[in-house]
Amino acid sequence: MAVFVYAENINGVYKKAALEAVAYAKAVASQKGDTVTAVTVNPTDASEVLYKYGADKVTVIRDESLKSFSPKSYAQALNEVTDGSIIVFPHTTDASSVAPMLSVLKNFSLITNVLALPESLSPFQVKRRAFSGKGFMHAKADEAGVVVTVSQNAFGVKENPVSGIEEVKELSVSNDDTRVIAHEQSSGKLDLKEAEIVVSAGRGLKGPENWGMIEDLASVLGAATACSKPVSDIGWRPHSEHVGQTGKAIAPNLYIAVGISGAIQHLAGVNGSKTIVVINNDPEAPFFKAADYGIVGDAFQVVPALTEKIKAFKG
Repeated sequence: MAVFVYAENINGVYKKAALEAVAYAKAVASQKGDTVTAVTVNPTDASEVLYKYGADKVTVIRDESLKSFSPKSYAQALNEVTDGSIIVFPHTTDASSVAPMLSVLKNFSLITNVLALPESLSPFQVKRRAFSGKGFMHAKADEAGVVVTVSQNAFGVKENPVSGIEEVKELSVSNDDTRVIAHEQSSGKLDLKEAEIVVSAGRGLKGPENWGMIEDLASVLGAATACSKPVSDIGWRPHSEHVGQTGKAIAPNLYIAVGISGAIQHLAGVNGSKTIVVINNDPEAPFFKAADYGIVGDAFQVVPALTEKIKAFKG
């Protein structure tokens, strides 16, 4: 049986997390000696995008009722077109709400926040992030099938081109009992959870009017911007930029924290980062204990100087 993967799209466009999930599914399928079937809902992007990362087959679900996102309805639709024992999802906000519902419908095990390829396929056992990122565990699936969500930036977007085929499934899934109050969609900016570099700031910036230097540094690095919870709570930055235990959990290759003390709640959302750089004028800031590199200094002097140095280096 094929390894299935949910190729999430935002407004019809495949994002990095979907491509990473397809690449992960391809690697699992190679372990099994099997093929990959990607399933997607109402895309506008061509299926060739997914063939590039290893999807041997792309099942396109066309359903007008699914134009409005609903975890329950999406799970029902995926249940109709997936018949493999391994189903892969990206660990995005939307996909992570569909995955558990699909596992219930199929009576499969659910393993979230997966960080690596499975250590064994029978039984399915894999390393995952646990305890808000403070630890790891090796989870084993007890049921006949398993649904997994792959932590973003854990496996990587790896090209593995194949000559794929596409099939279109016309469905009509009931979506009457779901009312969407709010559904955050991509604004066109670099997606925070998918970004490989993130520049984040806290109350040490003293006010929203000083965020220009953070955006300048992010622009030079090709990074996304983020913030601490207090900053979003007082309205200096949008809540969509809040990273931490009660915000978004991210795992970029590089996380630069400016003027953030490093409370345990903030660390819980960023400790999956491969490299952490902390800039703070308080040498006793807790964040330095978690940092790979630390700069004790005035952010208003350090950040602009760093930005200029990077511009000169790139030039």
